[in-house]
Amino acid sequence: MEKIISGMTKTMNSVKPPRMTALRELHEAETGPFSILIGTILSARTKDEATAKAVRELFSKYKNPEELANAKLKDIEKIIKSIGFFHVKSKRIIEVANIIHTKYKDKVPDDLDTLVQLPGVGRKTANCVLVYAFEKPAIPVDIHVHRISNRLGLVDTKNPEETEQELMKKIEKKYWIDINDTFVMYGQNICKPISPMCDVCQIKNSCKFFKTKNAS
Repeated sequence: MEKIISGMTKTMNSVKPPRMTALRELHEAETGPFSILIGTILSARTKDEATAKAVRELFSKYKNPEELANAKLKDIEKIIKSIGFFHVKSKRIIEVANIIHTKYKDKVPDDLDTLVQLPGVGRKTANCVLVYAFEKPAIPVDIHVHRISNRLGLVDTKNPEETEQELMKKIEKKYWIDINDTFVMYGQNICKPISPMCDVCQIKNSCKFFKTKNAS
């Protein structure tokens, strides 16, 4: 896994160093677990640029869970209208903020089982919170991680949930934190769903997809 992550990083830097993912940006800015939780909920089916902008604007007005929990729905919708499914997500983040404030005294839980009990928080979102908010080893699997893991031949799975379980079995825990960030950036910039940039990829000789494509 070290060679894969290193090869991906070298490839991206040789083409053009990509901007940080929205969640990495929040982590680096040390915005805190609550903004990362909300940012992760907002990021579903949304481009990183839109997510980052919405989170910045949201938390410039609402500084903590209590303030967000007491926000008016129409005000939240206005701020995050560039986000996909903003009507649903506006209701969801107010509900989550209320639970974090009242039930958890403004402290975001740092364990998977508790996080997935929050409205709209599945395993991927919960794992993102563990990685980006608490730097705890977990493997958040989105479409990029799922696609690239299968292309490389690391797994042979049908959905992200299966991919997560297989990766956890096969990859040493010390690499878990780096997988999502690296694979997502690689999927956005190099190993795209359509027309992947195999010509510049520095790990293509270890890639099942590349070998199969060139054997045909």
